Amino acid sequence: MVRSSCVALAIALISAAAAVGQDGLQPSQPVEQHKWLQQLVGQWESHAKMNTGPDQPAFESHGTEKIRAIGELWIVSEGETHALGMTAHTMLTLGYDPEQEKFIGTWIDSVMNHMWKYEGTLDESGKKLTLMTEGPSCIVPGERARYKEVLELKNKNERLWTTYVKPEGGEWAEFMSATAKRVK
Repeated sequence: MVRSSCVALAIALISAAAAVGQDGLQPSQPVEQHKWLQQLVGQWESHAKMNTGPDQPAFESHGTEKIRAIGELWIVSEGETHALGMTAHTMLTLGYDPEQEKFIGTWIDSVMNHMWKYEGTLDESGKKLTLMTEGPSCIVPGERARYKEVLELKNKNERLWTTYVKPEGGEWAEFMSATAKRVK
């Protein structure tokens, strides 16, 4: 398996080098938005509270995540969350597409079979990244909903992630709020 992975990597690198040589293509250069993402790199501990709908009790979770850089263009977060006697493993990718002028990313976890795809923008203050997505409703089984995820930097060691849900024909409502603190 390792040998085939090495062969695939070598072929990809040779192909990339040939393309650069023939067409004059250059590797992507990081812009300010890519640099903004790099401040998230590190280890974090989080505490979250989730609202699962009317007539349902809210529940809390706690977890850890390690965010690493993939070069200067992407970050990948791998996490583990504990709630309701279960453990969920999570993975978030985030980058920035200068052509679309949008942050882009994905989210997968070990409890859902849906890949969440994000597009978003950074506010003028440079403190809040808002990511939009849609997928299965976490409140009404069998329905779809829109989600707005807001990542707010409180300071270099604390951030807030708030998720809002908007069901079909409904209004935006806070679904989840998580505070994460950097592990020193």
